[in-house]
Amino acid sequence: MLPNSSARRLIAELILATSGPLVALSPLGKLSGAHLNPALSLAFWLQGKMHPHDLVRYLGSQLLGAVLGAGLAVLIWKEWAARVHNGVTAPGMGYPIWGVFLSEMGLICLLVLAIFLFLSSHRLMRWTPLMSWLLVAFIYWLVAPISGSSLNPARSFGPALVSWFWRDQWVYVLASPIGALLAVGLFRLLNGGGIHDVLTPKLFHDPRYRCIFKHIKAPQVNTDQDGKLLVPREKN
Repeated sequence: MLPNSSARRLIAELILATSGPLVALSPLGKLSGAHLNPALSLAFWLQGKMHPHDLVRYLGSQLLGAVLGAGLAVLIWKEWAARVHNGVTAPGMGYPIWGVFLSEMGLICLLVLAIFLFLSSHRLMRWTPLMSWLLVAFIYWLVAPISGSSLNPARSFGPALVSWFWRDQWVYVLASPIGALLAVGLFRLLNGGGIHDVLTPKLFHDPRYRCIFKHIKAPQVNTDQDGKLLVPREKN
């Protein structure tokens, strides 16, 4: 219906990017934290918000979930899945591999940094799913022709394993973790005084759901007599 390919891609990415925020707002996501991305879990661990045991379990679950999801897609949709190469992410034609690597690394760095900035503020943390939806949709729309817009090593690993396609997959394995590492470094640099820290390792914190991570406490949340959230004042 839309003749402009860029407009079609933007609408598609806005729909696609709702998956993460919807999971974060679901009861299961409120309990688990709705990471879905090994790079994000790695960033939380580097920031001291995940126990190493939890990190290993989450990484294993994310990779296994990606393989199962890709396998089911191929099994159910068959030729329809084959038309989009079973969802394999690969560099776009005509783009140098270093450019693909830098785009993936830089954009996952931007995403993790934005999530950390929101989760370090009592006022902004509740808006993290909305922010991530719009930012991820914009990133997908921007870099899809360049790198396939993976931003997630598990998302690339699942279709690659099912299709047994490994060409240039090292880009997606390395770019996201390095981008997450850079995001943690930038967050600490911007927060030089240590005034604000990431308050929760969950994309959406609901005080009714306990923190399941080892040795990590949920942020203090105060409510009035009607149950409305009282946001504490932050020091400048």
